[in-house]
Amino acid sequence: MIFATAGHVDHGKTSLIQLITGINTSHLPEEKKRGMTIDLGYAYWPQQDGSAIGFIDVPGHEKFLANMLAGVGGINHALLVVACDDGVMAQTLEHLSILRLAGCQDITLILTKADRVDHSRIEQVIQQAKSELARQGWPDAKLFITSSEDGRGVESLRLYLQQLHQLNGTHENLQRRFRLAIDRVFHVKGAGIVVTGTALAGKIQVGDSLWVTGADKPVRVRGVHRQNQSSDCAQAGDRVALNLSGDIAKEDITRGDWLLSQQPAFIANRVIVELECDALIKHWQPVHLYHGASHITGRVSLLVEQGETPILAELILDTPLWLVDNDRLIIRDISARQTLGGARVIRLVSPRRGKRLPEFLDWLSKLCKEHDELAHFKLQLPQGELNLQEYSWARQLTHEAVESLLVQTDAERVGNNVLSAFKAQVAKERLVQTLEKFNQVHSDQIGVGKARLKRMALPSMSEALVFKLINDLIDEKVIKQTRGWLHMPQHGLVFDAEQQLIWQQIYPLFSRNEAWWVRDLALESGYEEETMRRVLKKAAQMGLVIAIVRDRYYSNEQISYFAAKIHRYCLENEVIFAADFRNQLGIGRKLAIQILEFFDKSGFTRRKGDGHYLRDKGIFVE
Repeated sequence: MIFATAGHVDHGKTSLIQLITGINTSHLPEEKKRGMTIDLGYAYWPQQDGSAIGFIDVPGHEKFLANMLAGVGGINHALLVVACDDGVMAQTLEHLSILRLAGCQDITLILTKADRVDHSRIEQVIQQAKSELARQGWPDAKLFITSSEDGRGVESLRLYLQQLHQLNGTHENLQRRFRLAIDRVFHVKGAGIVVTGTALAGKIQVGDSLWVTGADKPVRVRGVHRQNQSSDCAQAGDRVALNLSGDIAKEDITRGDWLLSQQPAFIANRVIVELECDALIKHWQPVHLYHGASHITGRVSLLVEQGETPILAELILDTPLWLVDNDRLIIRDISARQTLGGARVIRLVSPRRGKRLPEFLDWLSKLCKEHDELAHFKLQLPQGELNLQEYSWARQLTHEAVESLLVQTDAERVGNNVLSAFKAQVAKERLVQTLEKFNQVHSDQIGVGKARLKRMALPSMSEALVFKLINDLIDEKVIKQTRGWLHMPQHGLVFDAEQQLIWQQIYPLFSRNEAWWVRDLALESGYEEETMRRVLKKAAQMGLVIAIVRDRYYSNEQISYFAAKIHRYCLENEVIFAADFRNQLGIGRKLAIQILEFFDKSGFTRRKGDGHYLRDKGIFVE
């Protein structure tokens, strides 16, 4: 179990940890010289069962608040230290506010320097501290009165911390992906790069591969220390040191980077959050933002008035952060002198438009209140298409956890994309309506291709999902597909009366096994060239004739005959050349080339140099 200290400067946090563990957490020369904690300090107290209790000692001075914030992220139990002679001070209050805004669940109140004051003063400080704790959400905090001079209260505090350690149950984030915010990186001779941090979620073991965000590279875990003890594994809630190997250098990693179980789906630039305000936050106010071990600046764009509940806002980040849902950020004013409040991430992607529409804000409010994973997942589906890769990253869900959610819904799924049954039906109706309109407007065309129908009806939806819906409609016989063209069952290409008469006159001419140009057929039959062009174009759409080049047609039967000839010749000779085809048919070289190039374009053959090869040597049905 890990405990973090909190409290005003010079209230005895470092001395208290040394009394408990025997370890002085001050490691910087300047800290020892000034007698004041500047950066994070660490101590580990070995237990008889082989485990260890960890302590993170944070700076108490306001100048080093960024370091304090880096130490309390992910900590569920804090030790609030208040000196009896000073009582509750400015940094005591600010540290308490930060712990509340960071989501710290439990606090133990420890009064120090009890030997310096009388009993009445101790009672006064107890009332002062407990009142503040109750006001900020910890009315039942356990109290210990201690002194480093005479040792009072220290042993009972040690026993209490051991009891908490033994009762510490399974961390709630064990079922999520491994995630660690790096707060230190150093090089160990003979071992290589070592990073440290508190594991916020998941499990890790020696040999696992992780992703380092700063270096943007994969690494492998060579060794694990948890609570300063060598181990094969570590998990959420542990203080961890990991020896890493891979194509990285110490300079590639800095405080604020993350170690993740997988390469992240995306990095956040604008996020929607729920605010908890300790002071007035104005719309578009510039602020300092603290997340994990990172410290950046940004702006707050309010989506609702501050008096409303919940207070929804958009954070515009000057530097992108590796955020996930429910992450907490601490917000301070731009001069970094006052803590304004905290933010809990509700949505990693903020829409460009409509973010202040009542229906969208109502949906966000429901997301704020929903903590059940299945219910949260079901809230996403009515919004439209859901990308599972992005959703599982945002929620830090394992593959197994995502599959479990899908089993409990009736959503349509294609690859990484999911659509609710209701939305799928709406999308199908949109496809049908669009196709009906197309058939009405373009009655001279047999139909439309899948890709074009998708662009016309559902341009923003993924292609794979739309094609799945189209195939479902075909299987359900709601729409029909003819030679690759989609159309309504009742729609079909037919000649009008005049065109039917012309076709009856020209059809026998195609039995000559000749390629007819539009102009020649018009002269032969006595019709206008443009009239003949329209008739042949419709005949081609109906599959009666085929244009080998623009305005030059063969009958469908003749094209099939040519294909059979090419197929047989290539099976015997591997390749057919224009001269071979010309000799086979007794036609001119130019026409032979046009026919072969038609088969190349249609995918029946492929050209290599001057030769034409079959793409598929399988059985050909004549």
